[in-house]
Amino acid sequence: MSKDIVLAFSGGLDTSFCVPYLRERGWAVHTVFADTGGVDADERAYIEQRALELGVASHATSDGGPALWEHFVKPFVWAGEGYQGQYPLLVSDRYLIVDAALKRAAELGTRAIAHGCTGMGNDQVRFDLAVKAQGNYEIVAPIREIQKEHTQTRAYEQAFLQERGFKVRARQQAYTINENLLGVTMSGGEIDRWQAPGEGARGWCKPRGEWPSKPLQVKIAFVNGEAVSVDAENLAGHTLLAKLNALFAPYGVGRGMYTGDTTIGLKGRIVYEAPGLVALLTAHRALEEAVLTKQQNRFKPEVARKWVELVYEGFFHDPLKADLEAFLTSSQRCVSGEVTLQSDGGSVNAVAVESPHLLHGAGATYAQSADWGVAEAEGFIKLYGMSSTLWAQVNRQ
Repeated sequence: MSKDIVLAFSGGLDTSFCVPYLRERGWAVHTVFADTGGVDADERAYIEQRALELGVASHATSDGGPALWEHFVKPFVWAGEGYQGQYPLLVSDRYLIVDAALKRAAELGTRAIAHGCTGMGNDQVRFDLAVKAQGNYEIVAPIREIQKEHTQTRAYEQAFLQERGFKVRARQQAYTINENLLGVTMSGGEIDRWQAPGEGARGWCKPRGEWPSKPLQVKIAFVNGEAVSVDAENLAGHTLLAKLNALFAPYGVGRGMYTGDTTIGLKGRIVYEAPGLVALLTAHRALEEAVLTKQQNRFKPEVARKWVELVYEGFFHDPLKADLEAFLTSSQRCVSGEVTLQSDGGSVNAVAVESPHLLHGAGATYAQSADWGVAEAEGFIKLYGMSSTLWAQVNRQ
């Protein structure tokens, strides 16, 4: 008798392989696609059709956009730091995918969960720890299983599917591509060989030759640190981020290459594109710099780096993450206002900031005017630098 198992499914090479692999081992496979905003209606229909042609017992699609905004985008933007100062955590939808799979498992009355993560990457850690944090489940990872015997995993998966009459998309043969509301990541092929990415390694962002000639200006409004409107149009969070993706991708904003230290110790090299998220981070940081105190702006990056590390390494449900988010929430109580962004292509800058909470002294402007006297400034400098000045005097040769 077959046993029910829920497979987190994207329609890509790895999860497509998992379906017949699991079926041949006696599982009734129920696929779940958590739509976290990276696909259009045609692709969503393709994913469902792909699952059915592979022979699943059932397929379900869930809307993960609102949860992704609430549980990841908001605290990530409040933190304001990428992993190792660069990478904007574009695969953090994995945690919401796990939630969708566990919900489906509860509906089916099964405790068996499967995923298509490899044994060399970070996603396996994120999936497994997120599942373990929420209950006692059996976790099946077919890609990890075949890696015990096969070194050329992708080639083996392609051959396995083709031998059973299932086609493999050409793009899936060259790259591992992850796409969601947050952005696109691409690895594999020449990227893994430390070479310049080919033309196929491009997602949403247009190349320089296709950037519009007219500069783009966009105004984003924030209330308590959360973006609520674009150009005076009030939007739900996930819809707002999708709009920013559409606005800034034609200008090539948010594309980069990144080599990072993975959770399991390898170096990971990817091409990533996150036009909307990079624009949002830029606007939020400009507003924060103007309304937070000097001590807040100095201390907050320490909290941010730890929050980012926890999320990157799989500890999405660790209590420390919730503790750090309590601080981040408190830090946003005066981060309200509007920021105007401008892009001429390739990058984005905050060119104007408006807020009732700007820490601007009425009688003083940096390097221009002051409402204190020269004697006060000289006294401040003397006391402020006393320790260093004394050291220089005592130890001067």
